[in-house]
Amino acid sequence: MNRREFIVRSSLLASAGLLARSSFAADSAAAAAPTTVPVKTPAGPVAKWTPEFKPLRRSVGLFTGRGGTIGWLSDADALVVVDTQYPEAAAVCLAGLPGRNSRTIDVVMNTHHHADHTGGNGVFKPAARTIVAQANVPDLMRAAAEKAGTLTKQTYPDTTFTDGWRRDFGSEIVAAKYRGPAHTGGDVVIHFEQANVVHVGDLMFNRIYPVTDRPGGCNIRGWIDRLEVVVKTYPADAIYIFGHGNPKFGVTGGHADIRLQRDFLSALLAHVEKGIVEGKSKAEIVALENFPGFDDLHAPLPNRLQGNLSVAFDELTEKRT
Repeated sequence: MNRREFIVRSSLLASAGLLARSSFAADSAAAAAPTTVPVKTPAGPVAKWTPEFKPLRRSVGLFTGRGGTIGWLSDADALVVVDTQYPEAAAVCLAGLPGRNSRTIDVVMNTHHHADHTGGNGVFKPAARTIVAQANVPDLMRAAAEKAGTLTKQTYPDTTFTDGWRRDFGSEIVAAKYRGPAHTGGDVVIHFEQANVVHVGDLMFNRIYPVTDRPGGCNIRGWIDRLEVVVKTYPADAIYIFGHGNPKFGVTGGHADIRLQRDFLSALLAHVEKGIVEGKSKAEIVALENFPGFDDLHAPLPNRLQGNLSVAFDELTEKRT
């Protein structure tokens, strides 16, 4: 580590330490003002991200940094973390987790296998009793890492479940549920029952075109069904934490936001199916630059819409045995 990197990292951890020492209440404002952090991306250029802790309800809050949104529970009885982003963001979250004060984290949970949600597992593992995920997640992590050449950088969940997982943590109850392939083959919804906060991971890309990872188990029809089940299962007054979001709309919301994501995915399949019936080629169908009727999702090229259309085409034309 050179002198400049040492200074940047030291300043970062010092800022996070101040967050850790600040008093925390669920109905208070965020623990500290955000600090912009430079980080070198795999492609080479320096990008900037802004870490921020945000209390939501009771002792549950979220952390945004670099990667999918982290959820957390921090009270006198328990510490729980949902998702871990990338290593550098995980280090900031761990150092600044409100109310931690070097306490051991009871459980770290992964909503699914993608690196921006599990890449920081190795940072959290020494400070946590266990890392929990749905049973498909370790194999999906391994397959993705093998393809990316990052097998040696993986820290896998050490506790897995098939359909559901539920534990008491003092005055809070945390429950996770898997209902089949959607965004990936291992997405779970995590409910902080007393706080009435629901972390849906990457089932929700709030007003942005989503990632559709077909090798990772993406099934758009299943995804639509999972979102419908979420709306039917969890309370209308719940605060929902989303994996990602358009900055204008943020990473929290409610049933209306979830229905909009469902409607986009439904319209996506209908659009592609219509093109197939009309005899259009895959290349013609995926050439659409922005999807009509969903202006809030629009993005400049390159964007993910072409990937969404491509996966929808493959899903609709796959041969079933």
